[in-house]
Parts: sequence; structure tokens; C-alpha cells
Amino acid sequence: MTPVAKPLLEAVRGTRQARPPIWIMRQAGRYLPEYRAVRGTVGTFLELCYTPTLAAEVTLQPLRRFELDAAILFSDILVIPDALGQTVQFETGEGPRLEPITPEGLGKLRPDNVIHHLAPVFETLERVKSALAPDKTLIGFCGSPWTVATYMIGGRGSPDQAAARTFALMQPQALARLVDILVEASIQYLVAQFKAGADVVQLFESWALNLDDRQFAEYVIAPNRRIVEGVRTQIPGAAFIGFPRGAAANLPAYAEAVRPDALGLDFSMPPAAANATLPPILPVQGNLDPIRLLAGGPQLEESTDRIISAFANRPHIFNLGHGILPETPIEHVERLVKRVKGG
Repeated sequence: MTPVAKPLLEAVRGTRQARPPIWIMRQAGRYLPEYRAVRGTVGTFLELCYTPTLAAEVTLQPLRRFELDAAILFSDILVIPDALGQTVQFETGEGPRLEPITPEGLGKLRPDNVIHHLAPVFETLERVKSALAPDKTLIGFCGSPWTVATYMIGGRGSPDQAAARTFALMQPQALARLVDILVEASIQYLVAQFKAGADVVQLFESWALNLDDRQFAEYVIAPNRRIVEGVRTQIPGAAFIGFPRGAAANLPAYAEAVRPDALGLDFSMPPAAANATLPPILPVQGNLDPIRLLAGGPQLEESTDRIISAFANRPHIFNLGHGILPETPIEHVERLVKRVKGG
């Protein structure tokens, strides 16, 4: 029996499609009333992430509404520090709150607990895989070490990651140890995701934008490369999408060293610049500004058409340049998907 083609996975692997396949970062989330209904049945956000029946349900919800080409696992990048034993909480309207890690506290982290603690996540993947149409790609993901470390050190998200950047300069050995722990935990986590059914995984390096070139090489490129190589040692040919948000001029170096199968572009990256600096055979993903999707109107179609046209000569996966905003009207998403599909 001939396997059913998965257009998005084929694009990740380097085959241009007749039209770009599409998925949307944070496509399962607060802009959907059905998600809000499920979220209201549990007490905490992490409880939702760790309840496979519910996490699988919200993973699949967007595909019931829209003609998307992939489902992405519903979870969070901070399940890794939670699995390591750091206190992680999500405050309504405030985002994540963690007990800030100290150099002395590194010894309390438990890398040996990661797979056991995250077993519900792997069950979610198995459930989604069994329910997913054969032409749809299942995407797993992981936060990259620098991004996860910024939360572990700062205790919350911040616009400039000042706490983590200061920690890196004043406690370089402690940061190196923390990065090592996160690299090894991430390898375990992603290998298990592939074994549970993921077709491809995305590395979210969401806070790369405030690092200089030396720090980018040390804290972004090197750890991400170790993760990709470590996973591929156990899962030969494992497919990766790298998403170093804010990489700017460091993007070609990231692509060359990390060797993801596809490269996610944030919305600040001009398509012309990406085409001029990246290998022409490298698949790219992106990169519509989420605000454009929120605003809608004629500019949404124009912006969508411009991006598709700009990447017409290389493998391209249509996506936003960052996560969908919670206030985004559903009809705007419908309009976007229809436009990408040629409607």
C-alpha cells in the first residue's frame, strides 16, 4: 500500500509543493471558543498540558475548523523545567512564573526524571497521531536551551532577558552547566516525541534577538546544533524546523551550523534578504506578521500573496512570523487559509 503524501513534511524535506502548505504557530489556543471551553474544565494550564485526552482534543481543534496541513502538539516550552523539578506556575493574565534558578540550585535539577514526568505528553502525541488524517503532518516541539534558560533564571518572560544575560556574563560556568542540562533533557524529550509519532519537530528559540554575535554563537547555535545531532544519532534523519526568532544577520550561520531541514523566519526578516543570504534549496517557513492577521482587510491578502510570491522558487511552508494573537478574529484565519490554498 502506497503511503499517503504529507505535503508539509515533504516541504520540510525539501520538495517544493504546488502551493505552500500551511500551519500557524499557536494555532490551538485562546482565539478559539472551543479551546476556551476545554480550558475552563481544568484548574491550571499545566493540568491541561498533562491531561492527554484534553491536550489531544485542543491539538486537533484547529484542523476541524481550517484546512491546515499540520497539527502541532499542544504543550508548552516550560514543561522541561517543570520536569527537571523547578517550580513552574502559570498565572492567569500574567504568564509563567518560575522560582528563579541559582548556581547553587542547579544540583537540585533532575534530568533523570524528564521522560517519566512528561509521559502524558507522549500519550497526547500517540492519541493525536491515531486521530490525524494520513495527509496531515504531526509537529512536536521543544524550547531551545537559551530561551528556556531565560525563564529559569529570570523567573518570568521579559522584553530584554536582562537577568539571564547578566547571569551569563557573571556566572558563565553556571550557565554552561544549565545549558548542558537543558541540551540533554531536550534530546531525551524530542527522541521520545519522535517515537510517539511526531513527523517533525520545531526548535523554538524565541529569545535570540537580544544576544550579540558571540553570545548567539555560544548560547544559540552551539546548543541547538548539539540537540539536532544528538536526536539524529538516535533517530536517523529526524526532521527539524529551526526557529531562531530575531536572528537577523546571524541566520545564515545558524542554518549552516545547526543544519535544520527547514528554517522558520520571524516577521522582521525581509523575504528578499532571506533569499539573498540563505541557500536556495533550504526550505523556509513564515513569515506573516501576526498583527496583519489580526487587522485583516485587503492588506491581509496582499501581504499573503507577497510572501508566497517571494518564496515561489524554493520549498516554502506558510506560517506567521510568531504566534497567533489571542484577539485574532476567526474569520481572518479562515480568509488567510483560503488565500494560501488559492481561493
